[in-house]
Amino acid sequence: MSSRARTALAVVVAGASIFPFLVLALLSVAGSWEFPDLLPTRLSLGRWAAVLGGDSALLPCLGLSLLVSVSVAILATSAGFVSARAVADHPHRRLLMLLAYLPFAASPVILGVCLLYVYIRLGLVATVAGVVLSHTIFAYAFAVVFWVPFWNPEKLAYEDLVRTLGGTRAHAYTRVILPLSKDPILVCFLQTFLISWFQYGLTLLVGGGKVDTLPLRVYAYVGEANLGYAAVASSLLLLPPLVLSWVNRRVIGRVA
Repeated sequence: MSSRARTALAVVVAGASIFPFLVLALLSVAGSWEFPDLLPTRLSLGRWAAVLGGDSALLPCLGLSLLVSVSVAILATSAGFVSARAVADHPHRRLLMLLAYLPFAASPVILGVCLLYVYIRLGLVATVAGVVLSHTIFAYAFAVVFWVPFWNPEKLAYEDLVRTLGGTRAHAYTRVILPLSKDPILVCFLQTFLISWFQYGLTLLVGGGKVDTLPLRVYAYVGEANLGYAAVASSLLLLPPLVLSWVNRRVIGRVA
């Protein structure tokens, strides 16, 4: 393929990738837009002004989504890091890894229905804590799968070496293991954040419609045929993942 053809293909792919975002941005500022007009007859920043001015429910939904996703990412990354250490050195490692993959073998809604009775008994339905715990099931499973390869014989040998030289396990973690795992920790945090960020089914089921996160708000606006605010909500929903994806790529490149 010639360089000109490669350039043309790259332009086409880039255009196809950017086009949905441009349509979303246009919908968020579109005023009157009726068929068969190709473009809206007028543009308005009124919706964005209402959101940023606090006259809309979107900012509280954004804050709640950030709270849930950050909490899930912290819980899953830290618990997965510790659990993977035990799994990596366990004689039944293959069986434990199979169990870690099990949450991904079922739909989140199906798993949520299976756990709903337990959540009702514990009083976690329609609470933020219940939603965080339900999201953490999937994020934690991902974190375990992510961290098991990190605990290779070299890392385990470092830990043994520190203890041989008179250090404790805490010294091995704080002085050797954690500095080596700084970038992977960030990658795992970002990935588990995204697992929670886009979660809809579990949030609706466990949250009982009272934990109003951003994905639920997007679907609500779409159901109301309120495309303008649906576009604004979708733009807010896409902003953190775009930023985190850029950070994730930088970190992965540094690790590689």
